[in-house]
Amino acid sequence: MSSSEKTYPWGPGSATGVGSLPGEDVREAVRLVVGELGGFPHLPELPGRGVGADLTGRGAGLLVDLFAEVQPSGWRFTDRPGRDHRRAVAWLREDLDALEEFTQGYAGPLKVQVAGPWTLAATIELVHGDKALADPGACRDLAESLAEGVRGHVAELRRRIPGAGLVVQFDEPALPGVLAGSVPTASGFGKLRAVDKAVVREGLRTVVAAAGVPVVVHSCAPGVPIGLLRESGVAGVSLDFSTLRDRDEEEIGEAVEAGVGFLFGVVPSTPPPTPSNRVANRATTRGNTGAGARPLSDPAGTVRGVKMLWGRLGFRPDRLGAAAVVTPTCGLAGADPAWVRRVLKHSVEAAQVLYEAPEG
Repeated sequence: MSSSEKTYPWGPGSATGVGSLPGEDVREAVRLVVGELGGFPHLPELPGRGVGADLTGRGAGLLVDLFAEVQPSGWRFTDRPGRDHRRAVAWLREDLDALEEFTQGYAGPLKVQVAGPWTLAATIELVHGDKALADPGACRDLAESLAEGVRGHVAELRRRIPGAGLVVQFDEPALPGVLAGSVPTASGFGKLRAVDKAVVREGLRTVVAAAGVPVVVHSCAPGVPIGLLRESGVAGVSLDFSTLRDRDEEEIGEAVEAGVGFLFGVVPSTPPPTPSNRVANRATTRGNTGAGARPLSDPAGTVRGVKMLWGRLGFRPDRLGAAAVVTPTCGLAGADPAWVRRVLKHSVEAAQVLYEAPEG
């Protein structure tokens, strides 16, 4: 299906968040997201609450018949649910209560985020051994368990918010490393062997099919495997626009032609250094050309690169606002509340530019 015929699971001129926000008050976070991103809100995640609210812990809490606890080395599978598992489950329930409260009567697209199977495999250790990623059987079991958990998660969301057009986002920051063979072993002294693309694709297909709703896969890391994600059946790919390389353009074009949408991270997720801390930050920002290191541009300037890419690919300008969603470059957990509100507002304004002036 070509981009001119595709109907996407979000409306034209949409903006949304990646997932995480700062703070610990989920009701305030949901209120903010629903208020600022009314056309395409998402369920905010608050990793600042601690163990069980982090990406891995939150994902582990959705697994069916698999349990994990935090050990000194990190998350590890256990034989039975413990305190950390119960905390993750309780926090997700609290989050869904808040989301249900602030979306009464809502009808429209709504995104929820879940750690993807390959990121979970790269961050959870087996009971006696290395990370699950090192064991093909464990990877299959994990993907099937996550698929079952996501199936139940979607069913609960449909019950709580019947008017929502659900979109599930699988967060896969480890995916490029899984394919490249750069994921550290549990000891940290070596690297785990790269996983074959066909195996990775099959694991993703398992959870995509189980969701039963449109799926987006997100990764802020460089080297997002766009072609592999297209083959996995996703409806959209979410990435940091500043990490794209020239050689990615062909895969983007093929994905768009196949009807895949893109959530382009173009709004800086963190503010630029202030004069008082610029010297201290110079060492960490030197060489960083990512959008997260720059101040906010005007909305038209923020999406200029997206327009230029679209033009190079040769697609109709009037389809850009439908195919592309504007997001921050990554999660906002490290930002202050004032910057978060500013970023969300700016994302909405920039998305309107893509829709109303795609050729400008």
